[in-house]
Amino acid sequence: MRLRFRFRTIPFVATVVLVTLGILLGNWQVRRVAEKTALQARLTQRSAMTPLVLDGSPVDPAAVEYRHVVVTGEFVPNWPLYVGNRPLDGRFGFIVLMPFKIAGSGKVVLVARGWVPRDPGAQDRVPDVAAPGGRTTVEGVAVLHLPRVMTLGMEAPLRPGAVLQNLDMAAFVRASAMDVLPVLVEQTGADAAAAGAPPVAAPLVRKWSAPDEGVDRNRGYVFQWYALAAMAFLFFVITGFRSGTKQAG
Repeated sequence: MRLRFRFRTIPFVATVVLVTLGILLGNWQVRRVAEKTALQARLTQRSAMTPLVLDGSPVDPAAVEYRHVVVTGEFVPNWPLYVGNRPLDGRFGFIVLMPFKIAGSGKVVLVARGWVPRDPGAQDRVPDVAAPGGRTTVEGVAVLHLPRVMTLGMEAPLRPGAVLQNLDMAAFVRASAMDVLPVLVEQTGADAAAAGAPPVAAPLVRKWSAPDEGVDRNRGYVFQWYALAAMAFLFFVITGFRSGTKQAG
């Protein structure tokens, strides 16, 4: 019995599509692994640097991103924002944002104060989270933006107390008429009020996701997509020889 390969057009086209798709998606995941690995190195380097004091002076967002920062001033309690549809540990909730007026300047920086759970009985009800009164110091990490989610429908008008799907910094600047630094601070330290005043009790969870998370998952995707390309090619070759064998018989 002699083996013969039988060329078939439709399986060949399907194989070319699958192999091309697998290679392209595998290459894309390789780039994602490289990006996240480089980001991880940058995070490690910047986390070891001395905390940067935000005093209202101009900052270069790219140079400040992922730096530990310290800022002193006062919260602007009448402009809270709630970024919704943010799950944490299996529960949905809000990230509470609040402007922070920097002492000795007219500048403001937006502070992500933490995460609070959503009321299951009233999903549109926003939590009442008190802010420290008077002059206080906030410690955190500077980021350019919060992680984005898919926007469903129209975004809510930007006003005090608004529930947003994603934060548009430029829209906040226009709506609030504040002079805002081009970075956002993810607060990590506990709330501390003015000297002699007790910390503010608030149900805030400060468990921020690292931007380089998931690099191992991306490596797994690399293997999966390249394996798909290899399996599609092998399937085409093996079934072609089997068809040729049957025809010969």
